[in-house]
Amino acid sequence: MTHSPDYLVRRLRLRHLELLVTLDEAGTVRGSADRLSLSQPAISKMLGEIEEAFGARLFDRSRRGVRANAFGVAAIHRARIILSELSRAADEVDAMRTGASALLRIGTLSVTAAVPAAVVELQRAMPGASVQIREGRVRELLQRLLNGELDCVFGAITPEVLASDPLQSLQSEVLLADDLCVLASASGPLPRRRAWRWRDLMSERWVAPPRETLVRQAFMTAFLNEGVEPPAPVIEAMSSVTVGTVLRLDPTLLCAVRHEHARDEIARGGVRIVPVAPVIALPPLCLFSRHSGLERPAIVQAFARALKKVSQPTGRSRSASKSGSARSV
Repeated sequence: MTHSPDYLVRRLRLRHLELLVTLDEAGTVRGSADRLSLSQPAISKMLGEIEEAFGARLFDRSRRGVRANAFGVAAIHRARIILSELSRAADEVDAMRTGASALLRIGTLSVTAAVPAAVVELQRAMPGASVQIREGRVRELLQRLLNGELDCVFGAITPEVLASDPLQSLQSEVLLADDLCVLASASGPLPRRRAWRWRDLMSERWVAPPRETLVRQAFMTAFLNEGVEPPAPVIEAMSSVTVGTVLRLDPTLLCAVRHEHARDEIARGGVRIVPVAPVIALPPLCLFSRHSGLERPAIVQAFARALKKVSQPTGRSRSASKSGSARSV
């Protein structure tokens, strides 16, 4: 039986939604009872009330516990969003108590020059804005966005993201082109040229991220496209702190990074960009938000404007990246 939304509002309490999420995480009635400090009969009764309100069985029961079926997965997803929105309301009220006019929760890749600059620009435009920044892998951040834990995510449209099921629940705005970049110590021995070819640099000592990353794959593609074996890095690292430190300590190293990372290192000083042709494009950087059917919150729109303002092309031409995009090999 299908019930109206009004019926659900009258029958369900926040405790019911909390139980849905807890059952999904614990996987057993007993585990959920322990987490919620309720008896097992009380949990079973509440679950019956939830399923009656939805007019559908949401969990399959077995000796090993309970597992959400397709109906349950949909209900749990929305329950998480509702609880997260309630948590967000509490965070906003707390922020306003301390003088903030609005709260923005951003997820971002860990190495970016654009986000810090955009946050400063946002607070110039909205002096009362409070900002919370969470760093991590884009796919994990997007899941937190879908769960209502974040307001927006700044990251790349990767093949992994394109293949994900929840993609239709997201809206994205392309803000910044990105490409593979080579960094060297400003005092390093590599001669300064107008442009190097990738094959000319195959014998250099390289720092690069792990193989599963987009930057490493683009790095390998750059050499393979020229018919030469990609060099094995002498240092493999993900941390921007590590990459920047080893580059400054050992002037003989070259580092393969995304242009967005390079901008950050250049701002810190002591390093320079090595021009290499052809330019190898990386997936563009976007601002993701939830596709809810409603207009994006004003503070998210303001942050998008700030990102656009600070992400204007500088230095070298970005149009070159179109002609040197990474090709499959």
